[in-house]
Amino acid sequence: MPPLASPAAPEPPTAPRPTAIPDRPPRRTIALLGISLGYFMVLLDMSVLSVAEPDLARSFGTSVAGLQWAVTGYTVVFAALLLSAGAVADRFGAYRVFRAGITVFGLGSLLCAAAPWLWTLVVLRALLGVAAAACVPASMAMIARLYPQPVDRARAVASWAAISGAAVAAGPIAGGVLVDLAGWRSIFLINVPLAAVVLALTAGRLAHCPAGGRPIDWATQAVACGLLALLTDTFIAAGSSAWFHTSWSGAGTVLAGLVFVVLERRSAAPVLPAAVLRAGGIPAGLLAGAAVNFAMAGALFVLPLLFQQQRRLSPIETGLAFLPLTLPFTVNPLVTGRIVARVGTRSPVLAGLGLLAAGGALLGYSAAARSPYALPAAGLALSGFGVSFALPALATAVVMAAPEGMAGAAGGLFNATRQVGATLGVALMGAFIGGAGDGAAGALSLSAAVCAVAALAVARTSRP
Repeated sequence: MPPLASPAAPEPPTAPRPTAIPDRPPRRTIALLGISLGYFMVLLDMSVLSVAEPDLARSFGTSVAGLQWAVTGYTVVFAALLLSAGAVADRFGAYRVFRAGITVFGLGSLLCAAAPWLWTLVVLRALLGVAAAACVPASMAMIARLYPQPVDRARAVASWAAISGAAVAAGPIAGGVLVDLAGWRSIFLINVPLAAVVLALTAGRLAHCPAGGRPIDWATQAVACGLLALLTDTFIAAGSSAWFHTSWSGAGTVLAGLVFVVLERRSAAPVLPAAVLRAGGIPAGLLAGAAVNFAMAGALFVLPLLFQQQRRLSPIETGLAFLPLTLPFTVNPLVTGRIVARVGTRSPVLAGLGLLAAGGALLGYSAAARSPYALPAAGLALSGFGVSFALPALATAVVMAAPEGMAGAAGGLFNATRQVGATLGVALMGAFIGGAGDGAAGALSLSAAVCAVAALAVARTSRP
């Protein structure tokens, strides 16, 4: 869920219009639509795969561990590269980076649809994660270039958030329809025409951003990717009771962590901005953001398996079953924005985490009891409102708590932490899935516990 823009004061009527970008509203609107569709495509790829999991497992004859890697191959790379993606956009020019990312995303999706083996698909999904990380920070820089005036920019970001956020609601349903019609490979083919449309809408020099000289520590960034991949592999192997695999993967995680710490201390351009991490309130905000995505991504991984195995739902019925979870994303962020402006960020964050904890507990109980759909639907609705209350307020809180001049770095770290949470959610909650009901009940109860711990951490943080 993309963050809401902070409200900006209107410019005085007599303020001169910036001359960096010609005032061409129709062309700017077209470019903004293209940028928004680009992020729509990135978010769609994170949710559309969920309902295809059983068909994917049958096609490749894979285990739950294989499915976990098909999902986390994308989020591992996406999460790690988001830490430096803003610096890459500044270094090489956001327009070039965005269009390169969209091109790679389209071509990579075409290759995913033709993947002959599971591990080929995992590698290609990692390539999509690289492309996604290139698109997200670059899209924000392009919007800032297109809309120099604060009020216009706030409206543009709101439109970008609304269009791209619809992907969360559309993903499970679109995935269900495509899988029912043509199997799991079709969910990747939809990205090819989308990428072509995005490239056409953003063509021209209107959104060009100049390249800069911002340094990038490539070695530390590579180690960060390896660290997150090894940590994910440790949890997936443990869930499969592959203890020898778990032991050497865990040892590799510790070694990669030590190397990362050494490189970070010596780096002239650290991946993790220490000043941001030390700012009051930010550690709790990062933990809460990771917890929200932990619960969301884990549920999107576990529930399709539960619905199709325990309840015998078809892919399209599974997509429709997710509507109580996804529909709140289309309207509730606007309400949350007004609440944040009125009472601040703390109450919406705590309310959202509380709803997520309650929703996870209810979903876990319904899975164990094999209750009628009304009970899991209530749990999904609670979770959907929880996410759409918590994330916009958390994004605002983290950016507001950042040191002067480091709001961009804080926002990048927040989004990266969210993707780390999503990766761990799939790895840890997927580790519970051994049968139909009981494993899912434990997984969903774990998500409730994680959100409750995050709520406690936020509650214990002093008010700014």
